Amino acid sequence: MRNPAIDIARFVAFCGMVLVNFRIAASVTATADWPSAVTNALEGRAAALFVLLAGLGLSLARAQPQRILKRAAFLFLLGLLNLTIFEADILHFYALYFLLAALLYRASDRALLGATALIVMTGYICLFVLDYSANWDWDTLTYANFTNPYGFLRHSFLNGWHPVFPWAGFLTFGMWLGRQDLASLQIQRRLVVWGAVAGVTAALPQHLVHSAALAELMGTAALPPTPFYMVSATGSACACLGLLLLATPHFPTRISEALAVTGRQALTLYLAHIIVGMGLLEAFGLLDGTLSTGAIFAYSLGFCAACVIYAKAWQRVLPYGPLEAVLKRL
Repeated sequence: MRNPAIDIARFVAFCGMVLVNFRIAASVTATADWPSAVTNALEGRAAALFVLLAGLGLSLARAQPQRILKRAAFLFLLGLLNLTIFEADILHFYALYFLLAALLYRASDRALLGATALIVMTGYICLFVLDYSANWDWDTLTYANFTNPYGFLRHSFLNGWHPVFPWAGFLTFGMWLGRQDLASLQIQRRLVVWGAVAGVTAALPQHLVHSAALAELMGTAALPPTPFYMVSATGSACACLGLLLLATPHFPTRISEALAVTGRQALTLYLAHIIVGMGLLEAFGLLDGTLSTGAIFAYSLGFCAACVIYAKAWQRVLPYGPLEAVLKRL
């Protein structure tokens, strides 16, 4: 039986990505107010939860390699189309993560954890032996030479928004997590406690050094993605999932159903937040940094609320979202 808490977690991850991406798209500068603090806390964390849940879903669905590869091909093509309007697309990265998932789907639990560690450490080594800043303009957060083969491969595997090394580690850890007994209260409590411990502990080392360069290599920002970031973001994702697993049975049925239905349309809504959400901002000339942090925060939450209303209405027509239905047919 499908656990609604996992779908609600997808919706929570989606909302976090909306808050972060809308602020970036609207060129809104973070300030010292609480909307900025909330959005700052979600940077790199919401997307990490999204990817971890994708790996968890593969294990729960017991997806076979052929099915995973078909899904990867679909997401890669969809991601390439999305890249024409949104440079920070995550879908084509998902496709590359899924290639690894197809190779590891029969791996033992220990092998999955070992693969996760290897992927994360490979990404960390690349920070030392390669120029992570190559092709980046940090002032505008744009990536040059993306359209040539070398630039695309470098962006996809080493120094893009969500490079395979180390971001695929979220997916492989999620695959391992999906094999655990998530219905167990003991497991749910461990997710909350140990997730919180990992999230906080991994963030401490950067504050214990005085060198700015060393602090960056021990930092928990998503760019560059160090092992400290990977552990911290994995911890926060596990804590969030654990809390939702514990709390969802106590939600009013109508609320949990509405949020779960919306989470099940995460793929459709991800593209909608770019085409519709950012499209409206562009149509009204609001991508120039003129919005306040509070205004873009309120717009983001309003968009998420509209997604819940849409998802509930769509469910009366079809059980799957538009893109989810296409993916299921494939």
